[in-house]
Parts: sequence; C-alpha cells; structure tokens
Amino acid sequence: MGERAKALLVDDRRDNLLALEAILQGLPVTPVAVESGEAALKQLLTDDFAVILLDAHMPNMDGFETASHIKRRERTRHVPILFLTAADRDAQLALRGYAVGAVDYLTKPFDPWVLRAKVSIFVELWTKNQQLKSQAEASREREAQWLRLTGTIDEAARVLRAGGEDAAAEALDLLEKARWGD
Repeated sequence: MGERAKALLVDDRRDNLLALEAILQGLPVTPVAVESGEAALKQLLTDDFAVILLDAHMPNMDGFETASHIKRRERTRHVPILFLTAADRDAQLALRGYAVGAVDYLTKPFDPWVLRAKVSIFVELWTKNQQLKSQAEASREREAQWLRLTGTIDEAARVLRAGGEDAAAEALDLLEKARWGD
C-alpha cells in the first residue's frame, strides 16, 4: 500500500496544464501532465491513474479519439475521464464525450473548486479500491497459509495413525517445520 494516486492531465496547451496542476495543488494526488493524446496513451501503458482530465480539442488525436482508445484497453477502461473543453456549451459535444466513456464534461471557464471536488472523489474511490485490493491479497495469503497448515496437520495425523517407532518424532518434525514456515 502507500502508493499515491495520480491524475493524468492531457492538454495541448502548456498554460492549461500549469493551471490544472495549480488547481490540484494540495490534493492527495500526483498530477502527470502530457501534451497530446498519443503521449497520454503511452503514459497509460506504464502508470495507473485515479482520474484523467482530458482536453476535448487537440491537434492530431483529439480527446474523443483518445478516450475511445483508453476505454478499449482492459487495463484502463475503468479509469474515469473528465472532459475539459473551451468549446461553447454544445450539447452534441457533451453527448459525444459521454458516448466515448467520459464521466463528466466541463466547459471552460469552470469553477476550480468544482473540479477539485470531482477529482477528490475519484482519488478517494481509487484509494479505497487500492485498499480493497491489498486486503483481498492479504486474505488470499492467509487462506493459502491456512491450507498449508491444515495439510501439514492432516499429514502429521496420517503419520501418527500409521504408527511405527518413529511416528511421533516424524509427526512432531512435520508440525515444527510448518510452524516455522519451512
């Protein structure tokens, strides 16, 4: 555990990325800024993100195409995408954003406190999910250990039932090894 949540910021304008980083400052999230859809897809190959803030309008690969690629990948399909755009409040663009898998579509200028609140929620969900994964792994490890121990006890009982002059010593040896994890 202990891994800090990350937010992927995708915008072709560096000043917008700097503004987003400033808005997120103080939240329990590490912003990772990239300047194109292609760079975002590359970043998603190596890092896990709690949320993606994605500019809808970029040259080459726009935000809609980028989101479509993100949602097609098994590893990234569940990462929430918040579209950010300077476009006017065109309902068709918002619908297009939702159609490619966005959880929200904000037009600029947007209230930075609203964006912070939305990002905070996704960071909290990501953190809880990481905790659940960690707990599930610990539970699987305990279950495996329990199965090994019960198997050893069964084996020791079989040795004792079989009898023989060294049965007790052999059973005790099995139990001692199990106790110390040998």
